[in-house]
Amino acid sequence: MSAGFEKADTSSEIDGTPAEADLQTALFDVVCDGLSAAFIIYDKNDHLIFASRQILEFFPLPAEMLKPGTRLRDFLGAIYDTGVRQQYDVRQGGSLSREDWLSQKIASHWRERFDAVERHGADSWVRFVKRRLPGGYGVTIVSDISEDKKREEQWRSDLERVQLTEDILDNLPFPLFVKDRNLIYVAVNLAFCEKYQTTADEVLGRKSGDLFSPEIAKRFEESDRHVLETGEMSISRQRQISRDGIERDIVSRKHRIGKPGLYFLVSTTQDLPRDGADLEEFDRASAITTSANQSYRRAYVPVKSAVERREPAAMEAIVPENFSGRKILVVTADLAAEAAALRTLSKYGFESCSVRGEDEEERFLEIATSSGISLDLLIIDNQMGMRCLELSEQYGIPALVMDGFQIANELTFQIARHFNRNSRNNGAGTDADWEISISDDAVGLQVLVAEDNDINQIVFTQILEGLGYRHMIAATGDEVVRLWAEHRPQVVLMDISLPGFNGFEAARLIRQMEEAGVAARTPIIGVLTQAFERDRAECAKSGMDDVIMKPVSPDMLEAVFQKYLVEEGVRVRTSA
Repeated sequence: MSAGFEKADTSSEIDGTPAEADLQTALFDVVCDGLSAAFIIYDKNDHLIFASRQILEFFPLPAEMLKPGTRLRDFLGAIYDTGVRQQYDVRQGGSLSREDWLSQKIASHWRERFDAVERHGADSWVRFVKRRLPGGYGVTIVSDISEDKKREEQWRSDLERVQLTEDILDNLPFPLFVKDRNLIYVAVNLAFCEKYQTTADEVLGRKSGDLFSPEIAKRFEESDRHVLETGEMSISRQRQISRDGIERDIVSRKHRIGKPGLYFLVSTTQDLPRDGADLEEFDRASAITTSANQSYRRAYVPVKSAVERREPAAMEAIVPENFSGRKILVVTADLAAEAAALRTLSKYGFESCSVRGEDEEERFLEIATSSGISLDLLIIDNQMGMRCLELSEQYGIPALVMDGFQIANELTFQIARHFNRNSRNNGAGTDADWEISISDDAVGLQVLVAEDNDINQIVFTQILEGLGYRHMIAATGDEVVRLWAEHRPQVVLMDISLPGFNGFEAARLIRQMEEAGVAARTPIIGVLTQAFERDRAECAKSGMDDVIMKPVSPDMLEAVFQKYLVEEGVRVRTSA
């Protein structure tokens, strides 16, 4: 390698550039592109041998400063003169003079190893890695670490918020716990642990059935699900006997928080005086449940919401006689979802069973086929592998893909919609065109979905058909721009990571076409997989109106459409 340096060093003293030097420069540029970094190489006399063109992305330098033979001191002086350094790198004692700054930088270049990170903008960080080789040659690598620093700052900020939240909860004088939508404990405070003489580690990740008697756990689950499904606040008052034999009245309140698809249940408990009157919430209750001996009362209190809750369009009622004898296979590793699904299917007369993986599914389908058993439908958990869906296509069996919560709570609606829709098609066959993802009629298109993942395309299709919206799905950024131009949808759901144009670029192109007078403004909703602030900021910068998080749910999309689809009359209504 040193021989190559000598050639490049010598070539800087003559007018012509040897072919070997051109090849060496091209190779170094390719390496820099591959590493997403800029390289500077200089000899023992501090003359540049090579400076990659990527340097110009970090400093607005004249191109001639990158030529071999340029003095390192002149190169650094040109950087100082751009003003980039002084703007964000002011020391406590004031800015260094030009000569002092150059002396400091030259000294760092002569150290055997030197690493530094400098801030070159409000949200821009640059890393410098400098090495001086034994032969006197020096190498500096310049790389942009802005995204890493932002993630680090976001992580630190999130950690601080989590710690603050825990401190607040632990200092509350009354017990509090939080459950997710699967009714699993995800947070408890110190007062809760003290009341039930347990620890957070023994509670988190478990359900009420693991901690309380079956009777109490069933009562808790009934109330929890009601609050999660309706958004009403639950308030209950009951008599408790503590371990020391003292009787007291307690009141429990449960609230739903979060966004559609990401709901959580927050519950608080507090003691009441023995002779205390009922709480004022009972006066505003929509319903009150009272036990025979008056020792237990519960009330559900409606809570005003910014978005009025509405039933999905095209809801179809199950008629058990229509489905008696139909055969369904459930594929899920979620034991709770499996048990709930089998109960629901049995209730409506389906013949059903379950498997817990793609290997079990494949063996089951082989045996069923060889025995002449025909399956009508597969219910596949979206946490399973793509192979499960491929098997359904291989054996020609329709499939519905859902998450565990949908399997446990929305199975009735999804199956009714599937079978009743096929009945209206006069036996035209099962749905084998999921990947086309186009509704019956693209005229008057309401929703355009930009999504390249096969499973997510199916999920969007099932939800949008169930809600009754005319929709199309585009798998690339180029396609979403083309379909937008052709069909003028009323709203666009834009995944940000698309082949071709990414979601940001596609949104910018649509906005440019709108500004050119091609069409009125279309609401564009970014669909993110992680809640990074930089992604939210980039969505807004590219012209998107809002963002939602994956995994999507019917409630989440319905809330978006109620906000951005004003004309209720254009909704598709499916007659019974």
